[in-house]
Amino acid sequence: MNESISKGLPRRSVLIGLAGLALAGCNSRSRVLSSPVVSLAHSVPLPSSSLAVRPAMYDAMPGERFPIPAVDVTQVEERFWRTTVDNPTGEAPGTLVVDTPAKYLYFTIPGGLAVRYGIGVGREGFAWSGRAKVQYKREWPRWTPPNEMVARQPELEPYSIANGGMEPGLKNPLGARALYIFQDGRDTLYRLHGTPEAWSIGKAVSSGCIRLLNQDVIDLYERVPDGTPIRVIQDTSFQAAA
Repeated sequence: MNESISKGLPRRSVLIGLAGLALAGCNSRSRVLSSPVVSLAHSVPLPSSSLAVRPAMYDAMPGERFPIPAVDVTQVEERFWRTTVDNPTGEAPGTLVVDTPAKYLYFTIPGGLAVRYGIGVGREGFAWSGRAKVQYKREWPRWTPPNEMVARQPELEPYSIANGGMEPGLKNPLGARALYIFQDGRDTLYRLHGTPEAWSIGKAVSSGCIRLLNQDVIDLYERVPDGTPIRVIQDTSFQAAA
């Protein structure tokens, strides 16, 4: 398993593990994808620590097209750091599962395991759920807010579809990578994407999209091929491994 963990970290850190805009969502609709679903069991929260040791996986990435700074891990509870866990989703290897209430994204892998990422999710009113797939993915994507969002926030007009969207970069709300979610051949306008806003991980802040730390979305991007199935869960009644 190719999971990047810093050598020499305290055991606790190893075991636990593994944009810049308030508008950081990429969809304005409250549309709910079609299939009824239920939610995964939640982990017990662990407190953040001002003395947290940053693992190597969250170091700066100077070799990127737009150099990415190190993550301030004091802004992210350790339970939201990338890690590998027993697969609690019941899904086959090669599946993405978003547990919205728990603020976790899982990518299931062979051996009964899953890579788990902490995420930021859509605000109430922009929630969505169901099954779809990753149609395609992009490095350092442009961001074009939907027309409905521009209508609500006219200040976004310079980044509208008609104007070609926002240039890639660290201030782009889609961050370093984006995975584009389609259902039945149609663009849902929802994305899995990066963010430099470490404080937003574990919170409901966006307009519907799923945000990950830039370092995490790059890791996910390398693992997930086009066509990967995705299941998004909203309900909190699901019991893990049920």
